[in-house]
Amino acid sequence: CNQLSCACPCRFVKDAGWDEELVNQSYPWVEERIVYWPKIAPWQAALRDGLLEAGVSPYNGYTYDHLFGTKVGGTIFDEAGYRHTAADLLAAANPDNLRVLLHASVNKVIFKTRHGHQKQSAIGVQFKDENGGHHQAFLSQKRGSEIIVSAGAIGSPQLLLISGIGPRSELKKHNISIVFHNEHVGKGMSDNPLSSVFIPTKDPPKQSLIETVGITDDGVFIEASSGFGQTGDSIHCHHGIMSAEIGQLSTIPPKDRSLEAVHKYVRNKNSLPKEVFHGGFILSKIDGPLSTGNLVLVDTDPNSNPIVTFNYFKHPQDLRRCVYGIKTIEKIISTNTFSNFTPKDGGYSMEKLLNMSVAANINLIPKHTDDSTSLEQFCRDTVVTIWHYHGGCHVGKVVDQQYKVIGASGLRVIDGSTLSRSPGTNPQATVMMMGRYSTET
Repeated sequence: CNQLSCACPCRFVKDAGWDEELVNQSYPWVEERIVYWPKIAPWQAALRDGLLEAGVSPYNGYTYDHLFGTKVGGTIFDEAGYRHTAADLLAAANPDNLRVLLHASVNKVIFKTRHGHQKQSAIGVQFKDENGGHHQAFLSQKRGSEIIVSAGAIGSPQLLLISGIGPRSELKKHNISIVFHNEHVGKGMSDNPLSSVFIPTKDPPKQSLIETVGITDDGVFIEASSGFGQTGDSIHCHHGIMSAEIGQLSTIPPKDRSLEAVHKYVRNKNSLPKEVFHGGFILSKIDGPLSTGNLVLVDTDPNSNPIVTFNYFKHPQDLRRCVYGIKTIEKIISTNTFSNFTPKDGGYSMEKLLNMSVAANINLIPKHTDDSTSLEQFCRDTVVTIWHYHGGCHVGKVVDQQYKVIGASGLRVIDGSTLSRSPGTNPQATVMMMGRYSTET
């Protein structure tokens, strides 16, 4: 996803216990290096105008700030179309103090009990290099040396569990030596549910990722994507970021995740008419979902994906907000702005658009016959992830306010796994800001 929301709400900063002045210094440090203003695409401009016409106001223009209403956010794509990432921030580092190992992955944190200390201390890591060779790296004896885990909301709790920090029952099940019993590791996993409505267009829309966003006061973000349609002779038809081919297994229960589910999706996709790839999506994403799940290990192999359950829409408030989002999309589609995109003789009622959205096959969830008449069922059947996973190593439960792992020394976790909710419309900038912030505190 390309949009960055480079300033999370003030309430979020206060709830996190961050120093507001330092936060406001750390965001610009990220912005100056990798954030650009987008040249807004026609589909994004249409969403902007449609949002305002539908009452999602005021218009806040181009801004990094998280404000109610409609805005255009920053992008990590530069004018040449090159995508920038956190790796670009390394250019600001002192090369004499930095050694980067590419394609190396940590298998386990190594602990040792120091004389006179009750806590075990993290002293190093076991890792595998790009050729599959196994190595160990150890901390220096300098005061303040530490290991920082930044493997994300799925990788960080998984690594703690494999290394012996987590619920005693989970560790014993996999014969993992217990470093510290903490029942909260892997708990409170959360994801922002995304539902979408497909809109066929009379002309192929230019490709665009998320640039415009409507921030409603009901806890729903309205965004859009377009331009995923392929040429007539292409066999790789897909829906871009709305495609089930990228990471959508997380939206179905663990017991139903299988290769057969993927194969069934591929068979169904090949039978789709070409018109379902000719158009754009308007997206509705829930901010701060109340439904949560957990993460458990499959085995002790760090290359094995853990079992993660997000329990989308388990809390009725999340489902209510999803319905609100779809109704807001209906208002946008009904505006004069969007009537210019759809075929004049299309006759696309909301019911027909919902049916087309279900048929677009954007996830692996089995569908129901009442998807177009029950917005609740439509939300359940069309939910997708936009990869804003968070939780599993919450502050106050797994790490303290300085992100030091509770029950061990010399070890911190600094990434989205420590967040109880995903900040802003996109968490990328805030997670990068956390890295800068933490080195300054």
